[in-house]
Amino acid sequence: MPDIHSSNGARPAILLTLGLAAAYLLVAAWVSNPYVLLIMTLVPLWATLGASWNTFSGYSGLLSFGHAVFFGLGAYAVAISFAQFGLTPWLGLLLAALSGALAGLLVGIPTFKLRGVYFSLAMLAYPLAMLYVFEWLGLQEVTLPMKRENAAAYMQFADPRVYVLLAVVMLVAAVLLQLRISRSRFGLSLLAIKQNEIAAETSGINPFRWKLAALVLSGAIAGLAGGLYAVVLVTVTPHSVFGLLVSAQALIFTMFGGVGWVAGPVIGAAVLLPLGELLSATVGARLPGIQGVLYGLAIILVVLLAPDGILPKLASRYRGGAGRAAVLSAQTVGLSAQASSEPVHPDLRQAPVIMQVAGLSKRFGGLQAVSQVSFQARQGEILGIIGPNGAGKTTLFNLLNGIVHPTAGSVIFEGRELAGLRPFEICRLGVGRTFQVARIFARLSVLENVLVGALSSEPDDRRARERARQALDQVGLGAWADERAGRLTAVQLRLMELARALAMRPRLLLVDEVLAGLGGKEVEQVVEVLTKLRAMGVTQIIIEHTMHAMVRLADRLLVLDHGKVLYVGEPAAVTSEPAVIEAYLGKKWVHHAAH
Repeated sequence: MPDIHSSNGARPAILLTLGLAAAYLLVAAWVSNPYVLLIMTLVPLWATLGASWNTFSGYSGLLSFGHAVFFGLGAYAVAISFAQFGLTPWLGLLLAALSGALAGLLVGIPTFKLRGVYFSLAMLAYPLAMLYVFEWLGLQEVTLPMKRENAAAYMQFADPRVYVLLAVVMLVAAVLLQLRISRSRFGLSLLAIKQNEIAAETSGINPFRWKLAALVLSGAIAGLAGGLYAVVLVTVTPHSVFGLLVSAQALIFTMFGGVGWVAGPVIGAAVLLPLGELLSATVGARLPGIQGVLYGLAIILVVLLAPDGILPKLASRYRGGAGRAAVLSAQTVGLSAQASSEPVHPDLRQAPVIMQVAGLSKRFGGLQAVSQVSFQARQGEILGIIGPNGAGKTTLFNLLNGIVHPTAGSVIFEGRELAGLRPFEICRLGVGRTFQVARIFARLSVLENVLVGALSSEPDDRRARERARQALDQVGLGAWADERAGRLTAVQLRLMELARALAMRPRLLLVDEVLAGLGGKEVEQVVEVLTKLRAMGVTQIIIEHTMHAMVRLADRLLVLDHGKVLYVGEPAAVTSEPAVIEAYLGKKWVHHAAH
């Protein structure tokens, strides 16, 4: 996974991880109590399972209640391969990881069709089904056989500290992998999907591909943890590896420490697991299930006091008020407050047609949202689409870039049929998109928001980062590259969305009401950017209600009314057309306009 960040910001985290692991092993070296060493083995083991859960749910935003299926399959892969085939657990661990990865692939393909709580419930069903399957197969209890000769070859060590070492090494590998993911296009793509899947897909990201890859990787890590669990505990039962508590612990430890934070599951396991074991050992006989009560109370307290987890809460307090002021200037660096005078409209009658729309229609049940819409867009043209509210303008855009599929008609872009393609496929062909309500990745930086667009068409991460910075400079937001996107003003959000689209290097840009809600000077800033895009040769189709800006910008206007094309022509002709005036203002205004 290439590093999309140019700095060495991950190095301190790597050194800290290795330092803490060394300190943990040093403490274990001085411990002789077998029970304490068992707990010290289970802490990194369960933290690894939490890291597995975090690799998927922490980045993708899809809540999994079923990671026990990967953990359990990994445990049984080691137990069965050893007990029935005599395969050393060293190779069994490889089988465990492969079993988890394969299960992630088989689970993800059908389950990603579900959304929200339905996805979570479907994930919960998988380990429960496996529990009954393994009981039906007669595998209620599988015990790893003892090997007196050459025991180390079968991972049967006399010194339990070796198991602590193995568990810590596994956890360190999982943490370093997460650190790598967090700085790769893999992690950035998943975070973009988590925060706004439609914006991610229209920026060229294939959500299914990245989520499936995350689940496969997560399943491999969970399977490996399950395999080591079988070695440490010696006996595997369906309830111990597929039970509800297994999935719950992965989720609880991560939520307690911080979802999406690399150290989150480590903190959760280090605090809750020893405390739960201590309570179970001391008062468990009098209060059965006290461990589950502790976990439940921990989650309740976290939800009430630190909804994002302990680490985010501490981090926010540590930062305090550092950083830039929360209110940023609406004046954007690099753009003059006043746009140039009336833009020049070149003669585009001989320019090649870049998009040909013919008979495009969309019906939602009994509602005909778009009906037999046909038009052409020429290379370098700004085509404005106007019409009253409910005319079907945004639905038309959704048809052009694949968010919805047409009932009938075709959309040809540079000789390629777009109808039926997914938004990320259309984006990669050279069609960019902005939205009526700016769709941003609020928790990512401004640069990372734009980088999401650059990665879709640039395989080299370093060049993608350079392109993202260039796009920010072109719209005047270079000074805000490291600011969190959620703190920008309205005009800056519009400009950032344009920069993200620009970073994709589109040949056609669909701009949906980019001037909505902006003041006079802010409108001039955005108009100047759109004019610069024309000069760069980017064809634009713009939906806008701000008529004075549209008249200045557009080479032609297309008027939609009730989903149909009412009129197409030059701005001066369109704005004086009686049918257009009637559609916008009503019949009584047609007489006034004529006089």
